[in-house]
Amino acid sequence: MKTKILFLLFLAVNSFIYAQNNLQGTVKNLVNGEPVIGATVYLPGLEKGELTDLDGKFMFKNLPTGNHKIVISSIGFSTFSGEISIPSSAGFDLSLKPSAIEMEEVIISTPFHQLQSDNVMRVARENVSTLTRKGAITLTDGISQIEGVESLTTGLGIGKPVIRGLSSNRVLVYTQGVRLENQQYGDEHGLGISSKGIESVEVIKGPASLLYGSDAIGGVLYLNPEAFASTNASKAEIETNYFSNTQGYQGSAMAATSGEKLKFIARGSYAAHSDYETGDGERVTNTRFNEKDFKAGIGYQDQKYKGALRYNYNRSNIGIPEEMGLQNTDKDPLLPYQEIDNHILSLDNKLYFKNSSLDFKVGYQFNNRREYEDEHAHEEEEEIHEEEEDNVGEHPALEMHLETLNYNLKYNFPRFGKFETIAGIQGMYQTNTNLGEEILIPEATTTDIGIFVTTHLHLEKWDFQGGLRYDFRNLDSEEFGHHEHEEEELDPGHEEEFIPALNRDFNSINGAIGAKYDFSESINARLNLASGFRAPNLAELTSNGAHHGANRYEIGDSSLDNEQNFQIDLSVEYRNEHFETYVNLFHNTIKDYIYLNPTGEMIDNDLVFQYTQNNASMYGSEIGAHIHPHPLDWLHWETGFEMVHGELEDGQNLPLIPANSLTNTFRIELEGEIVKKKYAFLRLENVFDQNRVSPFETRTGGYSLLGAGFGGTFDLNGSDLQFTINGNNLFNKTYISHLSRLKPDNIANIGRNISVALNWFL
Repeated sequence: MKTKILFLLFLAVNSFIYAQNNLQGTVKNLVNGEPVIGATVYLPGLEKGELTDLDGKFMFKNLPTGNHKIVISSIGFSTFSGEISIPSSAGFDLSLKPSAIEMEEVIISTPFHQLQSDNVMRVARENVSTLTRKGAITLTDGISQIEGVESLTTGLGIGKPVIRGLSSNRVLVYTQGVRLENQQYGDEHGLGISSKGIESVEVIKGPASLLYGSDAIGGVLYLNPEAFASTNASKAEIETNYFSNTQGYQGSAMAATSGEKLKFIARGSYAAHSDYETGDGERVTNTRFNEKDFKAGIGYQDQKYKGALRYNYNRSNIGIPEEMGLQNTDKDPLLPYQEIDNHILSLDNKLYFKNSSLDFKVGYQFNNRREYEDEHAHEEEEEIHEEEEDNVGEHPALEMHLETLNYNLKYNFPRFGKFETIAGIQGMYQTNTNLGEEILIPEATTTDIGIFVTTHLHLEKWDFQGGLRYDFRNLDSEEFGHHEHEEEELDPGHEEEFIPALNRDFNSINGAIGAKYDFSESINARLNLASGFRAPNLAELTSNGAHHGANRYEIGDSSLDNEQNFQIDLSVEYRNEHFETYVNLFHNTIKDYIYLNPTGEMIDNDLVFQYTQNNASMYGSEIGAHIHPHPLDWLHWETGFEMVHGELEDGQNLPLIPANSLTNTFRIELEGEIVKKKYAFLRLENVFDQNRVSPFETRTGGYSLLGAGFGGTFDLNGSDLQFTINGNNLFNKTYISHLSRLKPDNIANIGRNISVALNWFL
């Protein structure tokens, strides 16, 4: 009997200790009281979400004790943002107000995971599905449709994000919660990330060194991975795409399932494209590319812990165009071409305490970049042995292994009054190893460490956010080549550039402060002041040789200092149920801006460029409006103007600055019984002349591109079949973008392209 009593007492105590903290509620329409079906109920701090059922009900299980933010959103309703206390003795019932204003999303790239309307910093956000249905061929092609963002391209297969005129090492890319490292300093080095398995894109425009450290001087491109399935649910998707211009195709399949605590997701994708065709009917030789991509994830969550292990493998084969030549529609790249393997493994851990949490992310990346060249092109430089001629293209001329380990530890302090505070430490350890005959940068080790603190104060009409950060970076590279007095020891006719060993330390203290003021429910203004820095990269410090991908001879400077910038950003927004408009103004001052400057000399028929520094400034704006007149909620007109100008202290214009542009889009969205979520759009993009060019650039003429598309969704007895048909450059205009690296060869951009996509959601 005594044993039984003790056993029952143990069960009671155990049940009390491990009692589940659940939250359930109902979401209804404020006007008619009907349930809101499919509304998203999201807990930002826990990164946990559920959808309401046919009765408008939702339930969360295994929630940690404490106060948590809650966001409820649905298309056609005003988004609700509030706070709940767990455990709660009552349910959470809410009525949403119908609204023509498009629903808001939670911003993940900023530290406090808030709605855009609550953020001190204005962040641009787009779902990848929205970019795809506008006809985007690749991820970088899609993000160039976001305000203030362009793409530096080499054909279609190679694209780099440009934020307000800054790119490469000045724009930091985050994927799976860790910084992407893939030799991004090179103009012809693309992202190496497939758009499939990426749910949304967020863009921080301006210095974000406070949150992300070095290389975020120009901004951050934050890629949010595809979400797991809802609790006790499964989902699957099959997607196919066809692109008329490149005769390209793409296929992707995804499956996901979730229980109470464990979650799984996996996706595989393949894409292949032929050389693209310009408006005058010529195919640009060797712009063909193909891509294999695999993404998988395992998640776990209970009351005290949440973890997500994700893996992404990407294999890209990308042709490097040199001249107009062979005209065919093959999809295997010709020489020269890149073959790139990119592995990303990330682990996101969160420990929840009462009213506080600890967030620890760790990531490992292995980037294997191989470039194959036509060895006959170097017959004048070196003798090709007979046995080597039999293996042309079989061995890479350039092979670099970049391994990166990065970590990010953050502690979210308990709220003190109206203050929310986060402190953290971030770091990176990176090695670069060369295995090919050619080198771009020497073998080196990079070590980063940074500590920061940021706080947010929320008042009735005011929001303030600020913080400080200290960063330290060490670059340690090995010697490459031989001194001049050693040249006699080399084989006859063999020349090799010399790069001395380098060991440099860089450090910087940066800060940011911002304020948002709500004049009314319709009008708000944001003012942000922020500094940022970028340590010079290995190419800028150590280069001493021909860069064949760029057709130039580059010389680095081992004495280069940090780039240090300060940006003022002012944003004003107005919105009501009929009309939305915004104005973003910025001024960016960059001390010791690093750039390539032609010396006028020639080495082995390559023009010589020297890395140098000078102070620079950039300024510009993004202005936009969105009209959706009530009760014609299905009708939308969107317009946006973008402008950026950059110049050195001596008055010279900076290179690769996007031309001013004006884009107008008419869009209709309708619901139906047979075809749900019908839409159609007509878009006209006007790009103006770019006459403000650097001394080694030529002006670029303006052009106008017309695009259109339509689509909808069929209900197939519990599954959805979505179709989209889009056309870009419908008038087959022959034009050249100022940010095309094929511009010096007078090679035009892509002509008319019709894309068709089918998505089957199971």
